[in-house]
Amino acid sequence: MVSAGSFRSVDGGAIRFPHRWTPEGVTVEADFTGAHLLHLAAAGCVLNDIYREAGELGIRIDGARVSAEGGFDTQTWISSGITYHVELNSPASSDELVMLLDRVDHVAEIPRAIRAGATVRRS
Repeated sequence: MVSAGSFRSVDGGAIRFPHRWTPEGVTVEADFTGAHLLHLAAAGCVLNDIYREAGELGIRIDGARVSAEGGFDTQTWISSGITYHVELNSPASSDELVMLLDRVDHVAEIPRAIRAGATVRRS
């Protein structure tokens, strides 16, 4: 889970990182396994793009929390897919926030790359 603004984690185990779109940075709560890191990459990208796209649209975001989860076939390690959930704290209307999240879902680079598939090779 990644959080920023009014949704930043106060858990002592959360990791804190600077963030270009939020003055107090972001917090990250995730286990350090390959699966969790893949899910964290998707969630982190969505959070970044929420702030970037909101800025371009003139929508104020006071807080954002994005969690992602999914599973793997333990025989083949093929992902069963990733589902992400977004919580926003914003004075914007519900319609504006739906438009923002639709736009983010369309442009978020990591979810787009995962959806398209990619070759991974050792060099």
